[in-house]
Amino acid sequence: MKTSIIYWVSAFLLTVLGACSSRPSLVVKELQCEKLVNPLAIDQTKPYLSWQLETNENAVHQSAYQILAATDEDLLTEEKADLWNSGKVESPESAWVLYQGDELSSKSFVYWKVRVWDGDGKASDWSETACFGIGLLNPSDWKAAYIGSDTLSGKPQSPLLWKHFQWDQKGTKAFLHVNSLGYHEVYLNGKKVGDAVLAPAVSQFDKRSLIVTYDVTDLLEKGENDLVLWLGKGWYQDGLPGVVEGGPFVRAQLEEFEDGVWKTSLVTDSTWQTRESGYVSTGTWRPWQFGGEEIHADCVLPDLGAETLNAASWNTAVLAAIPEHQVSPQMAELNGIREHLHPLTCKASGDSAWIYDLGTNLTGWTKIQFPPLEKGQKIRISYCDFLDDKGEFRDHLYEDYYIASGADSAEVFSNKFNYHAYRYLKLTNVKEAPALSAITASLVHTNYSGESFFACSDKDLNAIHDMIHYTLRCLTLGGYMVDCPQIERLGYGGDGNASTPTVQTMFNLSPLYMNWMQAWADCMREDGSMPHTAPNPYAAGGGPFWCGFIITASWQTYLNYGDRRLLDRYYPYMQQWLEYVAHYTVDGLLKKWPDTSYRNWYLGDWATPIGIDQTNPLSVDLVDNCYIAVCYQAMSKIASLLNKADDSRGYKAKYDALTKRIQETFYDAKGNTYASGTQIDLVYPMLAGVTPDNLKETVLKTLYEVTANRFQGHLATGLVGIPVLTEWAVKNGQAEWMYQMLKKRDYPGYLYMLDNGATTTWEHWNGERSHIHNCYNGIGAWFYQALAGIMPDESQPGYKHIWIKPQVVNDISWVQASKDTPYGLLKVRWEKEDASFVLDVQIPVGSSASVSLPFPVENVRVNGQPSESKETLDLESGSYRIECSL
Repeated sequence: MKTSIIYWVSAFLLTVLGACSSRPSLVVKELQCEKLVNPLAIDQTKPYLSWQLETNENAVHQSAYQILAATDEDLLTEEKADLWNSGKVESPESAWVLYQGDELSSKSFVYWKVRVWDGDGKASDWSETACFGIGLLNPSDWKAAYIGSDTLSGKPQSPLLWKHFQWDQKGTKAFLHVNSLGYHEVYLNGKKVGDAVLAPAVSQFDKRSLIVTYDVTDLLEKGENDLVLWLGKGWYQDGLPGVVEGGPFVRAQLEEFEDGVWKTSLVTDSTWQTRESGYVSTGTWRPWQFGGEEIHADCVLPDLGAETLNAASWNTAVLAAIPEHQVSPQMAELNGIREHLHPLTCKASGDSAWIYDLGTNLTGWTKIQFPPLEKGQKIRISYCDFLDDKGEFRDHLYEDYYIASGADSAEVFSNKFNYHAYRYLKLTNVKEAPALSAITASLVHTNYSGESFFACSDKDLNAIHDMIHYTLRCLTLGGYMVDCPQIERLGYGGDGNASTPTVQTMFNLSPLYMNWMQAWADCMREDGSMPHTAPNPYAAGGGPFWCGFIITASWQTYLNYGDRRLLDRYYPYMQQWLEYVAHYTVDGLLKKWPDTSYRNWYLGDWATPIGIDQTNPLSVDLVDNCYIAVCYQAMSKIASLLNKADDSRGYKAKYDALTKRIQETFYDAKGNTYASGTQIDLVYPMLAGVTPDNLKETVLKTLYEVTANRFQGHLATGLVGIPVLTEWAVKNGQAEWMYQMLKKRDYPGYLYMLDNGATTTWEHWNGERSHIHNCYNGIGAWFYQALAGIMPDESQPGYKHIWIKPQVVNDISWVQASKDTPYGLLKVRWEKEDASFVLDVQIPVGSSASVSLPFPVENVRVNGQPSESKETLDLESGSYRIECSL
């Protein structure tokens, strides 16, 4: 009996152990196409696919993958996959894997899944099914016409366009493709389609407009249906490039998938009807003139259901003659509402005005539930991002209006086709103040994925980091980064270059940069010159650091995400711009080029502290030529990646010649300084490789002296200088120097901003103009790259291989940071005590890391086991605790 029990227990344990050992070690998750999750309509027929892997074990890696693709989810088997069965492909790649199945075309729709094998040859389970669609790629795909409102009132409206139609519901899927010139929202049978706002993303209207595609399968009803397109002008303002007066306009096309074929079932044409929505757009969308929205409540329909639509009065929509231009699917995520908050305080301002304080700046929408109002009562809603010197509201800057209907039911104001950036809100001509809970501010930004986190033992640094992190969320909307969302809303290349290493460290923005760089290419002129902003609605200031965004930001995108599409696509544009640079090069150095109708000024650094002459010609020429040297260096690397060896050698030769010329021209041997002797003038030559090795210590000594004596230990530079100093400090282990400058509480500095009420970074160190801006966010990368030590590897970009080299600062006892990478979540935490140093690292599957300890150590143990190495540890994926004695 006892023997029998032992036998059965042993058999049971063997079965359990066998089952455990046969379990897959890897789980496949987070499938993406072109770094988008289940995109309905992409802009190409050979997309890149990606996935992430998860395991509870260390040092597990993918050795092979298999992808199945089919026209129907039921066909996703190895025997039936009708588009692609890759078979077992021996490869560790899980990001940017090229689709190589049957040829796809406009309107193709693909289901796909993947499984992988680990290093022991053990297969994972199949992933969940993902999908992607190909958009309308050809002009011939469009049967719809552009339509708009008759604009009887003569004012720029936000019209409704309506179509009542019959639906037989034979198809298995139904997609609505919307190509609006201006913003749009879609309503089907009374319900809003999707949760996107302020769609589509930005584009250069004289060259391109974008298509947004919606899956409306579940909202269609057999029989009668009502489709409403609600339009807003946005950037589609009269007088801007490519804008046809009388807009906004739209064309839309409903496609039904029936019997394996997409059929066009409904198009915009002259049979559609239109009416005013009750929303009126105000402002010209020029600097300081972004206006707002005026809502005439008695004109706003209570809902968009069939009964209400049929009872309303309508006019016939008008056909619009729109010049030919590129029309392509939007390749960045849509905007969405990301957070809600309510004001913290309310105070009276006279008898019938009220000022609310949100407690933080914010970019987005406002919703207000009013107490009972009288018919025709006009309420002004004003916004400002900071109070004046007397603590008073800065009135008449940006305004919305609500004209009450006097209805018994609650009256509600809500933005729809404009947004504001503000902390303070003022209601005027309201006798009773709405409750704090009746006012909702909603943060709006592009729905990109990925997050990041940083904290350390120094609360001041945490406050600086968190301000920058939040500021960048407020600036990344519409498929680009704005400089300031209330004054200009322009995609400045200088601000973009300054912030790209930071924002790409903090968030997954590969699709956003795909959209933005497309706008830059669309803005290039025939002679190769570039504007300072993209899109480029009108002239704006800048210099080479602004124009060269197409080179340096494309390289950063490749470095941070492993995404080489921008390099492949825009290399000819980069070359053409450098040819334009050569045209204005005199005696080996770039000189000022002329202002144009689309570009003005010629800057080196910008937004420097008071007392620094950023217009000094020596400094401007030095900064701009150092930047061109950086561009030549990047181009040599890009050309090499693209297998253009001759180009690579040519750009390397240009780089060598230019750096030599800069040294000869701008170095002052008597003062051991460069140009005007400011921080940027001293650091940029060292960063760009201008300074000879035998002079680096001399120049470094000058930098320390200038910082301590001339600038009293402060950061003393501007928009260009902050990222230059940051990158140099990271690469040269200058964390202590940077830390001491960040800790200064008086002007100029980040703590000066915070101590004076900042919740988002300012446009100028003294707080002039904008208190929510993209000028000084370049320091944000330092927290991750220096203190946490996380650095991507150029030779294996996109965090395929990671350098982890923490830089320890005397007054900081611990640091922790995490960020999403293309392969998953990366975490680093270190803690320093008197006699020990502990470093915890979590490396995602698909990545590896080389960990360098920050100082000489003894008794190194990794996960409790002694390590022979005491300097650099090469680690595969997994979780590790590294313990050391000092």
